[in-house]
Amino acid sequence: MTVDFQRMSATLEMETVQDQEAFNLARWAEICADPVLSKLEFRVESDAHGHPIMSPPPAFSHGNYQSDIVFRLRQLLARGTVATECPISTNGGIRAADVIWISPERQALSLKQNVLTVAPEICVEVLSPGNTRGEMDAKKQLYFDAGADEVWFCDLKGRMFFFTKAQPGTPSPSLACPAFPEQI
Repeated sequence: MTVDFQRMSATLEMETVQDQEAFNLARWAEICADPVLSKLEFRVESDAHGHPIMSPPPAFSHGNYQSDIVFRLRQLLARGTVATECPISTNGGIRAADVIWISPERQALSLKQNVLTVAPEICVEVLSPGNTRGEMDAKKQLYFDAGADEVWFCDLKGRMFFFTKAQPGTPSPSLACPAFPEQI
């Protein structure tokens, strides 16, 4: 038997997204309105094609690090807003940063339909045991591409790693919040 691969189609032909931000916002509204997804206790994000990405709720230590980071950011950078689980429109879909700090100016510019269309100045990810280096490097790049000035990682031992737009591949001191501790 000969298979004609020219005529066989095993994949869907997807339209090219012309405006990723508009697509993300429309798809995110659908995901948030989905009665099945809204009942799940999973964290929901989306990929560049609008497919939901779900991960289990984080461990206790994850939430503990999040709250510690929020507390310290509120003390050290009182002028802006600190939030958790913040949806951000990126080239890779809607991604939710564990913690963000955003200035009032950027918030006024970028908050649309309860999603930030420009990344906050600081995006923080608290690592989970299942995170891979490749996954986190990709997420860091998505935040930088969306406009973040800094991306921070908090590892499983509470060590902080700060990355700036000028040096995205090498940890360096935070420029936005130099007093933030390297260990929490």
